[in-house]
Amino acid sequence: MTSIRRFWLEEEGQDLIEYTLLLAFVALVAAAVFIGAGQSASGIWTIVGSHLANVSTAAS
Repeated sequence: MTSIRRFWLEEEGQDLIEYTLLLAFVALVAAAVFIGAGQSASGIWTIVGSHLANVSTAAS
């Protein structure tokens, strides 16, 4: 019974688990931001490309 209580109260590996969970959360948030930024950049390039095509057609 004493060994079970000691195992339950031991906190040596707790910091490693907390930092791993924090790192996983930061990685997920960063991935979500990059996906959203990629879609925004794609939309911007599409708009710029269509404007350039319109200018090129109007100039000729």
